[in-house]
Amino acid sequence: MEHNHKYDQTDRIGTAFRTGIALNVVFIILEVIYGVLSNSMALISDAGHNFSDVMALAFSWIAVRLSQRKPTLKFTFGFRKSTILAAILNTILLLAATGVILWETIRRIGEPETINSVNVIIVAAIGILINGITAYLFRKGKKQDLNIRSAFLHFVADALVSLGVVIAGFIMLLTGVTWIDSAVSFIIVAIILYSSYRLLVDSVSLALDAVPGNIDIGQVREYLASIPGVTGIHDLHIWALSTRDAALTVHLETGSQTDVAFISMIQKELHDRFSIDHTTIQVEYGGQSELCNDCN
Repeated sequence: MEHNHKYDQTDRIGTAFRTGIALNVVFIILEVIYGVLSNSMALISDAGHNFSDVMALAFSWIAVRLSQRKPTLKFTFGFRKSTILAAILNTILLLAATGVILWETIRRIGEPETINSVNVIIVAAIGILINGITAYLFRKGKKQDLNIRSAFLHFVADALVSLGVVIAGFIMLLTGVTWIDSAVSFIIVAIILYSSYRLLVDSVSLALDAVPGNIDIGQVREYLASIPGVTGIHDLHIWALSTRDAALTVHLETGSQTDVAFISMIQKELHDRFSIDHTTIQVEYGGQSELCNDCN
């Protein structure tokens, strides 16, 4: 049953990636065409933002597929950390898109142009629909996977940005004030920078083997210390194997002899309580931590 559940979940995520990429590629083409025809930097900058998101989706999808490959004699953990590398690459793409958008927006301020507000409103309204549908596709996996969560948050933010462009279009239509278009573009840049910062912090932390954000190492230590027969804990490590899988190693000192059932019970509890799937537990009978080389 577990195998089938994971297979179904992976298949569902793959469908979400494919659908999201297809919808957004079509919308980007539409946005660029009407952005140029309407002389709207807000539409063009939003297209650049959406393009970086599509690239992020593509790299994340590739990483998810790589993470499913079996371990080899060289890559004994498999390729699950490719999802973390994809998250870092996505951050770089977002920052590159920000630089291009910011440069073009500043250039446009000194060269004001007539903007077709009606086109801006219509295209941005379509953007709300497209981004909303894409975000909905990733809603179920956002709690367990950094890549899925970043995709979900990206497209929720994109939907809000498109809403801002619609509002700006109405303001320009009613007042004729065209600098609103550049102001919205700057807001989009600010949103991208914030998203990039959060994604960079999370992905670099995982790349440096930090404890995943959804796991409280203090609670894990408290649980291990509460196990009957355990008299000491040392060399506890928790790190991410991918954006959704965690691993743990620990040395447990005991006052009595234990068996395989003891370790199996702990592994099950770590899985059920903390979603830690890959665990290595070394039991040291009699408390001999001083003899444990290189333990922290």
